[in-house]
Amino acid sequence: MTWSVESCVRRAEAGRRIGRDEAFDLLAAAQRDPWPVWLAADRVRRRFRGRTVRLCSIAAVKVGRCGEDCRWCAQSAHWQTGVTPQDLLSTEDVVRAAESAEAVGAGHLGLVSSGGRLSDAEFDAVLAAGRAVRRRTGLDVCASLGALTVERGRRLIEAGFARYNHNLETSARHFPRVCTTHTWQDRRRSAQAVVEAGLELCCGGLFGIGETDEDRVDLALAVRDLGATVVPLNFLHPMPGTPLADAEPLSPAKILSIVAMFRLVLPRQTITLAGGREKNLRDLQCLMFLAGADSCLVGNYLTTKGRPPEEDLAMIRDLGLEPAGAGAPAGHTARRGGDHA
Repeated sequence: MTWSVESCVRRAEAGRRIGRDEAFDLLAAAQRDPWPVWLAADRVRRRFRGRTVRLCSIAAVKVGRCGEDCRWCAQSAHWQTGVTPQDLLSTEDVVRAAESAEAVGAGHLGLVSSGGRLSDAEFDAVLAAGRAVRRRTGLDVCASLGALTVERGRRLIEAGFARYNHNLETSARHFPRVCTTHTWQDRRRSAQAVVEAGLELCCGGLFGIGETDEDRVDLALAVRDLGATVVPLNFLHPMPGTPLADAEPLSPAKILSIVAMFRLVLPRQTITLAGGREKNLRDLQCLMFLAGADSCLVGNYLTTKGRPPEEDLAMIRDLGLEPAGAGAPAGHTARRGGDHA
């Protein structure tokens, strides 16, 4: 290891924060030779997260017709992507999705909707679906329903929800280049409301949307400052019809180096590889754990297909790791998702 990488890993192992310049230097060091950085992240992962891999699953409770203009998103009404809109799922459909997720070892089920914010009636329906999932399965229930207020967050807790996902997506600097219908500060306020309400915060971002290493580091620090418990890392799966349909993909090595930087900045958090991992990492998917991830989404996403959960479970066990989930045979877990969770 170079001195700077070794210094960073020692600080992380000791529970001390690494700073912005150090995080940026980690990405620069990985550009020259990624293996020392990946191995440093693996060391920190094993120190704080052990050998357990947490899997999550999602149910897309509402699809399409979104009024936001996020340039990567196939569900935006601003782009002609061919996605078939879907109104809110019934409670029974959500429960069936939950039972399927539990059958492959999922520990959490995320109920994910399109749109900037659900109506009051839609929100009430999601609460009812969450209660039903809690009654009829052993899963923890999470939600990703757009902008959130503290009052709605507290209602989610009363209904038995454990966690709320609201990503910052990228740095405050880069965000206006990829979305204009709401601001990065809007997203941050919703993330703060999650914490104030008393829910666990699931908050990360999306990479490969034209951002720089500086943006990636600033996102990691912003997520850390918010106190996120779970940090999903998504990598662009370009969708035909969106403005980013022809975006240049990140290399697998670059993706793994971003994962490693996040692990060293956030040594204790759950770091989840989410949307786009199959397409972008290709045959190197197993290295996501070496690079510091301790969780992944399994199964299908919101508008794209994932690979069979059995393949992920086999990969995890082949690495000598243990999938962990509620109500599954010893050491299972499943997935959570959304095209970009």
